[in-house]
Amino acid sequence: MPTTHHAPRHAQALRAVHVLRDPKTWALPTGVVAVVALLLSLLYMGGILNPQTDLSNLPVALVTSDEGADVGGKQTNVGDQVVQAITADDDAAVDWRVMTASEARAALSRDEVFGALEIPAGFTASIAALGTATADPVRPTITVLTNQGAGSLGSSFASTAAQTAAHAASSQVGKQLTAQASSGDAPTANATALLLADPVAVVVEPGHQLGPHSGTGLSAFYFTLLLVLAGFIGATVVSTAVDGALGYADTEYGPFHSRRAAAPISRAQTFLVKSAISVVLALVTSAIVMFATITLLGMDAGHLPLLYAFSVCASAAVALGVHAINVVFGGLGQLVSMFVFIVLALPSSGATVPLEALPSFYRFLATFEPMRQLSDGVRSILYFDAQATGALSRSWSMIALGTALAVVGGLVAARFYDRRGLRRLGYPVVSAPEVVGAAA
Repeated sequence: MPTTHHAPRHAQALRAVHVLRDPKTWALPTGVVAVVALLLSLLYMGGILNPQTDLSNLPVALVTSDEGADVGGKQTNVGDQVVQAITADDDAAVDWRVMTASEARAALSRDEVFGALEIPAGFTASIAALGTATADPVRPTITVLTNQGAGSLGSSFASTAAQTAAHAASSQVGKQLTAQASSGDAPTANATALLLADPVAVVVEPGHQLGPHSGTGLSAFYFTLLLVLAGFIGATVVSTAVDGALGYADTEYGPFHSRRAAAPISRAQTFLVKSAISVVLALVTSAIVMFATITLLGMDAGHLPLLYAFSVCASAAVALGVHAINVVFGGLGQLVSMFVFIVLALPSSGATVPLEALPSFYRFLATFEPMRQLSDGVRSILYFDAQATGALSRSWSMIALGTALAVVGGLVAARFYDRRGLRRLGYPVVSAPEVVGAAA
């Protein structure tokens, strides 16, 4: 039976001032919290303050369907000229990927590019018509396609880069048209001169349409965050409850305090108990998260069975990782787990600020931090029709790898401590029948 402890009546009660006079009471937590606050500030703010400067190799599709035309007796293809001018630019911020229109649409639907710049068929002919006496010439257009599913900020960067390139192309073409018009005998009207100076209209359209309840591409990030928090908090609660039930931690409810007799159970078996409970708990929490976000709040989502399976595996993997870290680090495990699954994971997830706009340190973290792996999988399921592309396949692989490392690492560490005779408490343990009777 759990026992309730009371302070001896004859013991002299300490006052707060007596406790605070001893630096051992407050020095360590003060130092730890100060370091944590510093690291939180550096890690969270360090990756977002200047994304334009850090932007590098943002993938954007570049398409031309222009077949060219006869201009002044010479075969000309302005679309190809624009593509050559854009790709010749040594700006490392954007990785222009030349492809066909169908390839670009497919890349947008597979989350492979953040946007596209598309030069339509008949582009050269429509430009040539501006330099003729046509009464009502059709203004040429260049289309910029966005991809909010890849992230609203990343899509915005791609759209800005594509529009800048399109306007630069329009300005260059305009100079040529203005020079041709000036060489003619007839004067150029002001309206015509303005049109010739900036002849190309830039149209922005969604290249990959999201539903109205997708948070403009942020719902995948927050859904992933819910899964990580469910696994992290769930593991913390399970660990505390199991330790209390086995007599390895005090239990306090309001003013009441109790401790059970320590059970004769090894660290390895305790790890297995906590892991089993957390896996079952992931089935429950994932269902609750989906019910709350999809049923109650109306979040756009498809492939619900797959999403549920992915959510369960993701939350369970996080929980197992927390338990394994707790085995290795003991009381410091919660702090270490917080850094692994929250502090380092959020800024390197690439869900709010694309990895291409983060410093290299965060890109390195993204190769193994769980938020990046999980958010890619959730985004693929929610926004990109759960296509078995690199992102979703890699997410499943990383979940499997993380789960295996957590289970193997936790068991190896626990059995190492057990074989060294390192008990969790210095108190004598009671026999299994006594523990069962106490629990009953």
